[in-house]
Parts: sequence; structure tokens; C-alpha cells
Amino acid sequence: MSKNSIQDPQDQKKNKLPAKKIKITILACISLLILGTVLAYPFYVHAINHESTDDAFIEAHVVSISPRVPGHVSKVFIADNQRVEKGQMLAEIDRRNYQVALEIAEARMASANATVKEAEALVVAARKELAQKQAELSSQTAGLSRVKAQVSEAEAGHFRDANDLSRIRRIAEAGAVSIQEFDHAKAQEKMSQANLRSAKSNIHTQNAKILEARAGIEAAASKLHQAFAQTEMRKAKLREAEAQVRQARLDLSYTRIKAPCSGYVTKKTVESGNYVMAGQKLLNIVSPEVWIVANFKETQIHAMREGQHVDIDIDSFPGIEFSGKVDSIQRGTGSRFTLLPPENAAGNFIKVVQRVPVKIVFDNSEQNYRISPGMSVIPSVDISSGDDLPQQMASAEGRE
Repeated sequence: MSKNSIQDPQDQKKNKLPAKKIKITILACISLLILGTVLAYPFYVHAINHESTDDAFIEAHVVSISPRVPGHVSKVFIADNQRVEKGQMLAEIDRRNYQVALEIAEARMASANATVKEAEALVVAARKELAQKQAELSSQTAGLSRVKAQVSEAEAGHFRDANDLSRIRRIAEAGAVSIQEFDHAKAQEKMSQANLRSAKSNIHTQNAKILEARAGIEAAASKLHQAFAQTEMRKAKLREAEAQVRQARLDLSYTRIKAPCSGYVTKKTVESGNYVMAGQKLLNIVSPEVWIVANFKETQIHAMREGQHVDIDIDSFPGIEFSGKVDSIQRGTGSRFTLLPPENAAGNFIKVVQRVPVKIVFDNSEQNYRISPGMSVIPSVDISSGDDLPQQMASAEGRE
């Protein structure tokens, strides 16, 4: 046997040690790999099922308070950062000038009201006069009918007396009647003829009276029309005076500046004694209702839906996790609604990933914290709950 074929036991032991270390190392690496996979799996699942962004901020309703009428501020009832309720007095402008203006407007309205009543009285008087003239015309028309009847009666009487006179004249020529009877018949015929002429003249007189009554009706109707026109003009002035009174009352009420909503006073710039103009900004009221506007990349919103759960981290409250849900997604990117939206067809185009504002509301988890507009947040939207929504919508459309 050669020397190489015979190994020393110590050399065999030395050869076994590296092999054992290699096995241990492999087992340790596998264990670490398994452990790392187990520990990293939840983070991986969370990463593929959530979308987050650090371009997100707290937003709220901010109401700018300004006066509607100019004047000197007589009183200020609030302080910086104070909580106010809807309808609470914030400040008051000197009311004296507006009170005087209201009294002047009310006096003008009273005067206009008096002139309207006077014009209405003239209308009533004109109506009465017109009614009297119409009654007079009716009376004169009835009188004309009576006169015409009298003419007919007088014509019949004259016709009778004329026939009697003709008959008596023939008899008198024969000597059968006395001269006295003939003269009596002749006188009777002349009397009936005179009565006929008188009755006919009465017709002309009655017609003249009817024409006079009609002229009186036209004059009364014209007077009534003028009275109506005068009344309408004075009523228009009364309405104008009433509008001036309402405006003066509004101006007087505007001197008391009240909170249009509940919230917190911010950026107060008004003090007692300041002269303020209409529309001048005095302070802001920040509503306690807050929400989040998160600007996600357009590549992140493909699976976002209204109602999805959101985990919220606010920089001002580290270690505290708030919860909310997606309320709505804006129909358009932020750049589309800027003052100068991009005109990509006007020159060289460089593709930039756009941001889409997403509104997120809290699930009442913010009630005990002083969360203010402008604070930075990091929302994380759970998009896994909306994966089957497109299929549901497609199936619903198919059923329709």
C-alpha cells in the first residue's frame, strides 16, 4: 500500500468539519429565507393591495367674512381662534346713520301712502259722478220717449180737430150750424196745432239734453281715467318708497355682522374703531368638518372606488392611525383646472405623470383631535375591496 491510500483519522475528521459547516450554513440561509418570506409577506400583500401618497393635505370649508355696508366698527365680539356658532354676533358697525336713513325712508313711504289714499278718494268721487251722469242720461232718454208719446198724442188731437173743422165748415156753408160753433171748431183746431208744434219743439229740447248728458258722461269718464292714472302713478311711487324702506332695513340689519356657520375664527383683522368698506375681508371662519384631498398619480387610481377603506397618518399626530373612506374622485387632473392649463398640441410634448385629486372623509376618528386645514397626511387606500366592482358593474349593465 502506498502512503496516499492510507489517511490519518485526524485528516478525516478535518475533512468532515467543513462539510458540516456548509450544511449548517445552508440550513441557516434557508431558515432565514423562510423567515424573511414569512415576515415580508404581509408587507408585500399590503403593498399590492394599497395605494398611498404623501401629496395629501387636510381641507375644510373656510368662509371669508366681510361687511355688506361701510362704516365705523363700534364693537367686536370675538377673539382670535375662538369657537363661534351659527348666528352668533361677530362685530357691529355704527348703526346711527342707517337708522336715520330708515326713518327718512319710512316718512317718504307714509307721504306716498297718503297721496295714494287721496288719489283713491278722487277715483271714488269720479265714479260717483260718472254714475250720476249715466243716471241722468237714462232719465233724459226716458223723457224723450215721453215727449215722443206726447207728439203722437198731439198729432192725433190735431188730426181730429182738423177733420172736425173741415166737416163743420161744409155744414156752416150750408147754413146748418151757427157761426159760433164754426169759430169754436176753428179755435180748437188752432189750439191742437199749437200743442203739436210745442210737442215737436220738446223733442228737440230733449235731444239737446240727451247730448248734454252724453257729453257729461264722457267728461266724467275722462276724469275717472285721469284719476285712475294718477292713482297708479302714486301707487308706483308708494311701491318705490316701500322698496326704499326695505333696503334701509336691510342696510340697518347688515350693520350686525353674524356668523353664517359654526367654526373657528382665524386671521382676524378687524378691531373696534376701524372704518371698513363693503366687501372688505375682516376674518375667516374655519368649519370643524374636515376631509382630505389626496393627489394620487394617474397610474394609482385604476382600482380606486368610492367607499374603499383608507388608513390615514397625520404628520402632526405621529403614532396615531386614523381611518376613513374614499368619498369621490375628481373628474379631471389637477393641471387641467389650473389658471393656464397645458396646451400639449402647441409645441414639444413631454409626458409627465399627472395627479388626480381624491376626496377622503374621516370615519369620525378625528373628533378628539385638533385637525386643521393644510396639515400634511399620508393616506393608504385599500384597493382590494374594489377589485370585483368592474365585473359587478359590467354584469349589471348586461342585465339592463
